[in-house]
Amino acid sequence: MSNPPASSLPPPPADRPLPEEAPPPSPDLESRAEAQGITAIADLGHPADLAEHIENLSLKDQMDLLCALPEEDAAGALAEMEEYSRVEILEKLDPDKAAGILGEMSPDDAADVLDELGTAHSDAILDKLGSEDAEEIRQLMAFDPDTAGGAMNTEIVVLEADLTADQAISQLRREIEDKEIPYYAYIVNPGNVLIGVLSLRDLLLLPSRATLGDAVGDQVLITVRGEQGKEEVARLIARYNFMALPVVDGSGRLLGVISHDDVIDIINDLASEDLLGMVGAGQDENVDTPWLESVRMRLPWLLVNTFNSALAAGIVYLFDGSIAQMAFLAVLMPMVANQAGNTGQQALAVIIRQLARERFDPRRAWQYVFREGKIGLLNGLLLGVLAWSGVLLLTSNPSLASVMAGALILDMLLGAMAGASIPLLLKALGRDPAQASSIFLTALTDGAGFFLFLGLATLFLL
Repeated sequence: MSNPPASSLPPPPADRPLPEEAPPPSPDLESRAEAQGITAIADLGHPADLAEHIENLSLKDQMDLLCALPEEDAAGALAEMEEYSRVEILEKLDPDKAAGILGEMSPDDAADVLDELGTAHSDAILDKLGSEDAEEIRQLMAFDPDTAGGAMNTEIVVLEADLTADQAISQLRREIEDKEIPYYAYIVNPGNVLIGVLSLRDLLLLPSRATLGDAVGDQVLITVRGEQGKEEVARLIARYNFMALPVVDGSGRLLGVISHDDVIDIINDLASEDLLGMVGAGQDENVDTPWLESVRMRLPWLLVNTFNSALAAGIVYLFDGSIAQMAFLAVLMPMVANQAGNTGQQALAVIIRQLARERFDPRRAWQYVFREGKIGLLNGLLLGVLAWSGVLLLTSNPSLASVMAGALILDMLLGAMAGASIPLLLKALGRDPAQASSIFLTALTDGAGFFLFLGLATLFLL
């Protein structure tokens, strides 16, 4: 994500005069902003705040306000808006105006926005852009959005290896205004192959006549390939505490850079995908997703859950005679399944988090499962004692209390081990470990809980 343009920052407080070089707000912009319920230009604030204002307006008012704003400010706001809001706007906006706004975005943001549009709309806008900008954006759009190439920024300062430190600093000064913040200096050979990376601090501390090639020497580079997944990018930046990570092709040529702000977005996306996937919702779904699209994404997993529920109901039906003879079984039965389900969810969350952090040793997989089993067993024993006491107090039936405690202990042990095992099995099968894992876990703990409790009751009580 690019940094907010200077013109989008809030003005100074009222008791301080505007800098002389800052032009007064356009009367037309002021009046049109007020027409949208914004009382002053200062209310527009940061691009993220402006985006929130715009998203709360009607589509017509959204388009009017974006057209009234300077293109640089409109670009900052559009980049911060939710996908479905900006798609709706861009599909209605004149291609010339849309191209003017996108032309003020960094190429990676513009590529992300155009990727969300249909081919016809994106091509129409690209045709209105300058040929150089359009070609750069098309190259970024050629990468899958979920790869490093799809997230990288190409507006970087590249320095030749034969430059001296003074020459490199002078080049940075000349080019920095239109580039991404240069946390690092990227040193390339004449073939644009990345040979080294220097922090700006290291560059400034170099002797003035030292060449960049000599400064980097035989540096060991940490890079990512353009086709690698965003998860790998997030892992590398978190592991090495980089502010940015260079993206290269198969020959080592520098393609672009992913900065830490882009990685924050990646991590947030991955976390939300896991959360949605665990319960069977669409992994890229949000409240602005068309409701029919949400139905399409959720319905298959709801059908799976219906089948799982039918299995659990079938198990209960097998023991309908036992329930008829002792109605109190029906009261206690959901407690067993619920506790086991919660135990399994805890284990599930821990394992998925470990997998997401890429600090998982496959050789220790069964140790992790065994660990969760021990936790589930001990918790089951403690809660089993509590359940035994409670049922005995209510029913004065020690046999029923013992059946309740035994079923609870066994099902919590099973739930903990299943919660740890399900994501590992899904990963081994090449599937997303979080995808609908909660649905499978619930089906297992409910079915097993009903079977264990009713089976033990039938065996020892009836």
